[in-house]
Amino acid sequence: MAINNHQHTEEENNIHNHHDHNHDVSHLSKGKLLLVIFFNLIISAAEIVGGLISGSLSLVSDAIHNLSDSISIIFSYLSIRISEKPKSKTKTYGYNRANILTAFINSAALIGISVYLVIEAVNKFFHPSQVTGDIVIIVAVVGLLGNLFSVLVLRKSSKESMNIKSSYLHLISDTLSSVAVIISGIIIKFASAYWVDPVFTILINIVIFRASFGVLKESIDILMQGVPLNINVEAISRKLLGIDGIKESHHIHIWRLDEKNTLLEGHVMLDDMKVSETKIINNAIMQLMNEEFNINHTVIQFESDGCTTIECHI
Repeated sequence: MAINNHQHTEEENNIHNHHDHNHDVSHLSKGKLLLVIFFNLIISAAEIVGGLISGSLSLVSDAIHNLSDSISIIFSYLSIRISEKPKSKTKTYGYNRANILTAFINSAALIGISVYLVIEAVNKFFHPSQVTGDIVIIVAVVGLLGNLFSVLVLRKSSKESMNIKSSYLHLISDTLSSVAVIISGIIIKFASAYWVDPVFTILINIVIFRASFGVLKESIDILMQGVPLNINVEAISRKLLGIDGIKESHHIHIWRLDEKNTLLEGHVMLDDMKVSETKIINNAIMQLMNEEFNINHTVIQFESDGCTTIECHI
């Protein structure tokens, strides 16, 4: 006897409720992202012109950083639009993972940019060139104000979405870069210490790398269907054995669909009984998973040792 007992009503409603919550967050974030994209493009253009005129590599690097961030934020905006699409026959869970994929791309891009800027900064440290401090300071202050505004716009949404968080980290890195450029501009203006520019660039990008690596690691873990770090599969198996009527559990798989939804599927061995009698056990499993492990979508296949192997897996 094999009973594939799936609590459609409560569990799938949880998925839908989370999707509705994501829709609310996305609705607020879309307008904010468009505003941030607009400001970033203006900042990028100003810094490119200012960097070329002043001869400042850090200012040009910051402009490249801002431009790449604008592109990543555009991807974030598009992924939110995609994630809002309803589920279909070919995408039965919907498109929520578009946000996770974008978070992966954004964080990977930011790591790549950071490595590139560090290499360029090292080269410039050993081969310094003259920089016009006044222009660097003025343009960097404009960039700082624009980035601070964008950071404040996305700050709240970044706590609710990994996708928005990756864009938020991009903007934090830009803000830090602008501060460093301003400081280096001041030092260059009054001390002609051109080596300061690449040193600040290296320090800032180390911080950026560390922050981005955390987002990259988490997004990879979700895309690879890894078990969430706060969940222990063996602990779940032990808890299942504590439910009256369950003799054994196996083939337990746990993964995250996205940031909000954790799923579990597994096989549970029972004494031979009617399908209707498994409802109590099924409800107990659902309650356990939801309350103790925050797993909001569970599929259990009940089995009995009174059947053959083939019958148990039909």
